[in-house]
Amino acid sequence: MMPPAPRRASVVITTYNWPQALDLALQALARQRTLPHEVVVADDGSREDTRAMLERVAADYPVPLRHSWIEDRGFRVSLARNRAIAATSGDYVLLLDGDMVPHPMFVADHLAAAQYGSFVQGMRVLTDAEGRDRLLSRDVEALGFFDRGVTRRRHTLRIPPLAALSLRATRGQSSGAIKTCNQGWWREDLVTLNGFDERYEGWGREDKDLAVRAFHAGLVRRSLRFGGLATHLYHQERHEDGASPNDALLADAKASGRVRSPVGLDRHIAEFAQHPLPDLRAAA
Repeated sequence: MMPPAPRRASVVITTYNWPQALDLALQALARQRTLPHEVVVADDGSREDTRAMLERVAADYPVPLRHSWIEDRGFRVSLARNRAIAATSGDYVLLLDGDMVPHPMFVADHLAAAQYGSFVQGMRVLTDAEGRDRLLSRDVEALGFFDRGVTRRRHTLRIPPLAALSLRATRGQSSGAIKTCNQGWWREDLVTLNGFDERYEGWGREDKDLAVRAFHAGLVRRSLRFGGLATHLYHQERHEDGASPNDALLADAKASGRVRSPVGLDRHIAEFAQHPLPDLRAAA
């Protein structure tokens, strides 16, 4: 018997003090052909203008919209994501960054790609400053293969038959880029892994740590191309190969063979079981 497909996709979307980008991403999620079960904003300490934007958007949002906020004490995206994951109620979790604008078939494509024993790594359509500004100004709703402002054009192509063929399984440290800006996970697997390791503070490596522990648990990474598309709004980034204060933690995770994060998701699940995160639509 084939295992059941996921029924309810909870989107966990990170943000930090860029409400214009988050607004664009949320509006794209509201236009999904297959709506998510809910959207939970994992806020790493944004100012009040982000909260005000969320309350405005919630007034006519088509699915529950929740806001998980932590105090701004530096880059603590592991903690922010764990709290948001703990607040979800879907059986599948889509991790998305707040500077990523999903294609209308983003949720449907990820649900179609979901398979037990694996997590799905989606890709980014990269923009330059011109493409970012065209999207933020609402000059266009999306950027296609031939549009100006796109720097990674192959990832603009949604071709479902090729997407199905692209879902090859890989495991281990040679499995390619790991980016939590566009990933799909069974929620029960995130619980088994105890989510992100909250000892990772400051930029970098918390996403690779999660994948390393997933490989230790026997999960495989499946790459989704030509589907599950999302467009990244340009901003200056640290180089992927640059040093991170968390490099030693990642090296230890690789060497230890551990599966569970020592400081992780279990710290928050009981909290939200007793006090569910409110749907902002109720107060709108």
